[in-house]
Amino acid sequence: MSGRDINRIAVLMGGPSSESEVSRVTGQQCALCLRQEGYDVIEVEAGEDFTQRLADVAPDVVFNALHGRWGEDGCVQGILEWLQIPYTHSGVAASSLAMNKLLTKTLAYAVANLPTADSVLIPQQGLNGRHPLRKPYIVKPVAEGSSVGVSVIGDGDAPPDVTSGGKYGQMMAEVYVPGRELTVTVFEDQPLTVTEIIAPDWYDYDAKYQPGGSQHVVPADISADISDMCMRYALQAHQVLGCRGISRTDFRWNDELGIAGIRLLETNTQPGMTPTSLSPEQGEYCGISFARMCRSLVEDASCRK
Repeated sequence: MSGRDINRIAVLMGGPSSESEVSRVTGQQCALCLRQEGYDVIEVEAGEDFTQRLADVAPDVVFNALHGRWGEDGCVQGILEWLQIPYTHSGVAASSLAMNKLLTKTLAYAVANLPTADSVLIPQQGLNGRHPLRKPYIVKPVAEGSSVGVSVIGDGDAPPDVTSGGKYGQMMAEVYVPGRELTVTVFEDQPLTVTEIIAPDWYDYDAKYQPGGSQHVVPADISADISDMCMRYALQAHQVLGCRGISRTDFRWNDELGIAGIRLLETNTQPGMTPTSLSPEQGEYCGISFARMCRSLVEDASCRK
C-alpha cells in the first residue's frame, strides 16, 4: 500500500460460515482499534449485498475479519480482486490452499519437508463401520476452522457415522498425536513466540472462545530447541504457502520424543483477533501492540498477491 493514502476502511465480518459469530467479535475488536488509530471505519456485514455495500462505502482498504469457509478460503479474496479493492491478510492462492488441511499437508508442507500427522480422506459414502486408522485418531472437516466438526475417536469408541460431503463437506481422519498443544504466530514475516494451550479436555470450539475455556501459557514452558524448531517450522509454512501479513500455525508435540515428536496440524491465514485469541497475546508478549498489529495489516493491504 506504499504510495497510497489510507483513510476509509471497511471491516468485513460475519458471513455465512459456521464461524460467523467469532468473525463478528474479531471485526468489532479490530474496528474499534482502527477507529482509535484515526481511521474512518465502517463495519460491513458479509451478506448477499456486501458488494453493493462496499461500492456505497468506497473504502481505501477492506480489512478482512471473516473466518471459516467463504471468507478464509479464497472466495472473498477473489471477489475483492475482481472489485480491485486492496484487502488485508493472504491472497487467493494461499487462502485456498491453507484452508484445505489435506492439500496443505500433501502439497505445501511436503515441499518444505515439514513433519505432519498421517491422515486419510474419508470416502464419500462414509466408513461403513470400519476404522480408517488405528485408534486413537481425529475426525475433522478438510476445510473448516475453529475445531468445528472435530471429534476424537478413542480406544473404546465405535467408528464414527460420518460421510464425506455432508454438513461439513469432505472429512478426513488424522492420527492422534499425544502430548501438548502448541502454536506460533508469524507476523511481518517473523515468528513471534510459542504458546502452549492447556484445555481441560480437547481444544474444541468452546475451549477456544469461551472465557476460561482454556489456558494460554505465553511463552510455552518448553526447551529452547523445541521452541526454536516450532518457530522455524511456522515461518517455513507461512512462506511455502505464500501467506501475507499474519498467520498462525498449530502443532501437537509428543514431548517424550523431543524434536522428533513435533507435528504440524494446520496453518491459519486469518487467525482470530478476539479477546481470547492467541495471536494478539503473542504480539503483546513480544512488545507488539494490538494497534500496531491492525495498522500493519492495513498498510500491507493489496490486490494481486
